Amino acid sequence: MSGLAAIGLIAAAFALLGLLVAIGRAIGPALGLQRLGLPAAVLAGLLGLLLGPHGPWPVLPASIEALWARLPMVLLTLVFGTLLLGKPLPAIGQLWRPAAAQTLMGLTLGFGQYLVGALAVLLVLGPLLGVDPLMACLIEVGFEGGHGSAAVMGPIYAGLGFTEGSDLGLAMATVGLLSSTVLGGALVVLAQNRGWLMVHLPEPVAVPDALAHQPSCPLPEPLGEQPPEGLGSWLVNLGLTGLAVGVGVLLLAWLEWAATPLQGTWRTVIDALPVYPLALAGSLLVRLALERSGRTNLVLASQQERLGGIATDLLIAAAMAGLDLPQLARYWLPLSVLTLAGLGWNLLVVLVLARRVLPIDWFERAVIEFGQATGVAASGLLLLGMADPDNRSEALPAFSVKQLLLQPVLAGGVVTVAAPLAVHNWGLPLWTEVCFGFTALWITLALLLARTGR
Repeated sequence: MSGLAAIGLIAAAFALLGLLVAIGRAIGPALGLQRLGLPAAVLAGLLGLLLGPHGPWPVLPASIEALWARLPMVLLTLVFGTLLLGKPLPAIGQLWRPAAAQTLMGLTLGFGQYLVGALAVLLVLGPLLGVDPLMACLIEVGFEGGHGSAAVMGPIYAGLGFTEGSDLGLAMATVGLLSSTVLGGALVVLAQNRGWLMVHLPEPVAVPDALAHQPSCPLPEPLGEQPPEGLGSWLVNLGLTGLAVGVGVLLLAWLEWAATPLQGTWRTVIDALPVYPLALAGSLLVRLALERSGRTNLVLASQQERLGGIATDLLIAAAMAGLDLPQLARYWLPLSVLTLAGLGWNLLVVLVLARRVLPIDWFERAVIEFGQATGVAASGLLLLGMADPDNRSEALPAFSVKQLLLQPVLAGGVVTVAAPLAVHNWGLPLWTEVCFGFTALWITLALLLARTGR
């Protein structure tokens, strides 16, 4: 293919993908997707799936789908590059205290998903259906990580011989999105009936004025007027996001250089590590540099959110449009078993553990974690809005800090990348034991923290 033809194909692929997302955004509100907590990009992806080579009306050429299949890694890296640029960084001493129990609960959910997935494959799916041991990783990838992580983990799975891993992970992510809204909404109704919400609790005891006016999280100090949202501002914000991604690329190159003397699993992890977790570190470093230099007026939170939102919509649409429907039909039974195992674990943590380890606003804190650990962060925010419409709880600040701490680890972070490599190199029984040990550790620490006053 000539260079001009290749450019034309790329332009056509992006134009078609953008058209699908625009259609999804236009039709989605009429279908009530927002009330269900589903992004319009899911509808765009379903439209692309129907029209793609594996759909019932295959009008889109395979070359377009092949290009879409290469987009998730790039788009997810862009999303991670925007995550921290528009937000004021909390003081170091204020990172852990408000979110300690929240962080331990997030770790419990993530490692527990690996544990129940491993047990399901080891005890049921492996002996009865002979599935690939790497299926034990799909719950965390699909539920915690979502469509982005499922799509970008595809090449790693394929390199280990699990070629269907990407499609199955995307299917798990779609089921998780639907389940987070349906089950999450049912949990909120249950909480209202049982009196678990803060609205049913007595008003807090009055505190001295000096304490009453202390914010739960540090507020950004005004650093000059914010620039208007013109073309120049958009270009600056896009450039800052690109800078954050560039820092991530340099960090990955440094890690690969530092890992040169290493051998075995850790070297394999570094070699397989994608750039997007390090783009989050780049976002943090660029934001820190802006704050230290007093130039935070260059970055607009609204534009960073829009850039991340557009990239996320394109990512979900591109990933879902390439699903292999016949392959999913062949794997309906193991996917159902893994879905039930993952949802059962998430519900167990929310209904049994959360009320014992989280502060007085335990349900609000727990339901936002359920939404994120089953669907996406937006699902958690939607459920929190249902449970705490007046924002009386401390769930949102604690959740935000927890995301900052755990995003590089789970939900597409280092552990997500390392897990299939560990299963492949160590074997599923040893991986199961490791997950059990970590899950038990996080639960124990959370219970101890609750006893010492949280």
